[in-house]
Amino acid sequence: MTTTTATTTPAHATAAAPGARPRGARAAFRSWRRTRPFWATVWTGLGGFVIFFLPMAPLGKILQVGVGGIAGMAGGVVLMAMTLLMLVLPGQRHTAGVIAVIAGVASFPLSNLGGLFVGMVLSILGGCMAFGWLPEKPAERRGGLLRRARPTAGTSVPPVSVGSGSV
Repeated sequence: MTTTTATTTPAHATAAAPGARPRGARAAFRSWRRTRPFWATVWTGLGGFVIFFLPMAPLGKILQVGVGGIAGMAGGVVLMAMTLLMLVLPGQRHTAGVIAVIAGVASFPLSNLGGLFVGMVLSILGGCMAFGWLPEKPAERRGGLLRRARPTAGTSVPPVSVGSGSV
């Protein structure tokens, strides 16, 4: 007589569903993204990329253009540096946003009309978004101080007199 033993695998050792890992990675990326001015960095980086690479030409052409070509590329480098600053240090978003807007506007005369207006508009949009971005409030503090207790059905709210003249 032979006896067979059934081997069972623990629940954690079984193969996960095909969509389980991307869903976790996506949620992790989403939570990381919400702690930074992510879309502001995307637009500012694209604007800096356009401003930096649009005047790119062979070295002989850049030397003939002179300081104008180098100044345009420097504006693109500044914008890409502000993108990294916003992404790595979200607390410095106001400073980086203002510098991104200034560099975007300065790219108009320095770099082929601000990267043919595309780079200038993207960098100004990203800088404004970075300046106006606010981090998401934690769930337990949402509306903590602004939430007022509602009167119950048995209590009455005293009337407010308008125009009584007393201070």
